[in-house]
Amino acid sequence: MTILSDVKALGQQIWLDNLSRSLIQSGELAEMLQQGVCGVTSNPAIFQKAFAGDALYADEIAHLKQQNLSPKQRYETLAIADVQAACDVCLPEFESTGGKTGFVSLEVAPDLSQDTEGTVAEAKRLHAAINRPNVLIKVPTTDAGVAALEQLVEAGISINLTLLFSRKQTLKAYEAYTKGIKARLAASKPVDHIQVVASFFLSRIDSALDATLPEHLQGKTAIALAKAAYLDWEAFFGGEHFTQLAAQGANRMQLLWASTGVKNPAYPDTLYVDSLIGAQTVNTVPDATLKAFIDHGTAKATLTDNTDEALAQLAEAEKAGIDLEALAVRLQEDGLKQFEDAFNKLLAPLA
Repeated sequence: MTILSDVKALGQQIWLDNLSRSLIQSGELAEMLQQGVCGVTSNPAIFQKAFAGDALYADEIAHLKQQNLSPKQRYETLAIADVQAACDVCLPEFESTGGKTGFVSLEVAPDLSQDTEGTVAEAKRLHAAINRPNVLIKVPTTDAGVAALEQLVEAGISINLTLLFSRKQTLKAYEAYTKGIKARLAASKPVDHIQVVASFFLSRIDSALDATLPEHLQGKTAIALAKAAYLDWEAFFGGEHFTQLAAQGANRMQLLWASTGVKNPAYPDTLYVDSLIGAQTVNTVPDATLKAFIDHGTAKATLTDNTDEALAQLAEAEKAGIDLEALAVRLQEDGLKQFEDAFNKLLAPLA
């Protein structure tokens, strides 16, 4: 038993927010799963770092550059192979829990973030190319992405919704997911295999707000928002309207805590893990945060602690002139720009 096993017993999955060929081929990823890691997430920035720093890609990149392929096709050849291999490593975890854990995420191209039809087409294409039961296709939660979610769920594809920063954004995603489930059930198609996570980003919220808040609220807004979002989750998926869908096999979406590496060195390095452990949630952590949590984290159910205080903190922030929904829109736009920049930087050496 490890601290990660203890967290899993409390109902939360810990995923690794990293992926590379060395991580897979060295056996390190398999070892992490033995310790209690339950899945893997990736993004353009992670692949850009892997391709640039992992020598195991060099020969294949040189070979791909001799072929008549676009830079994006070369990237996908590499990334799909990595995701397939990671899915295979995670498959025993997936099978042991009846398809509830053991997922690996791959993101659609960032330039499709405002294109519903393009997102749907690319998600279906990537899902078919990877051809693993435990892959999640990652889609940004723009208005176009939320519309794509509904169609992709109706098509039976499991999704990781990314770049969520507010309660309003999250509730829109729940509604779209429910519509997709209802449409699939209306067509007499199974829904029990479909898993969707809603990736709620944390540290970026505090980084954006702390300088504008009184000292006693600094470093607390993201956790307060997460606790409030979980209350919304309980109300939505515990309500009668979804209970009826669950009786027909539908899974509840799960909140996933993302951006959990602490950016302010004054804060505890396990802040966004220790504070948000709760049932039917996921926390995806970078390597350094994972190591810190294993070393000195605390496995205790904390997500539903002090929720009244969390709501009061959010109310106080709003009284101080903070528009949390406007902030969420800005942070999502910033996140999309960062992923697009990373994607372009990733493609440049593949040209």
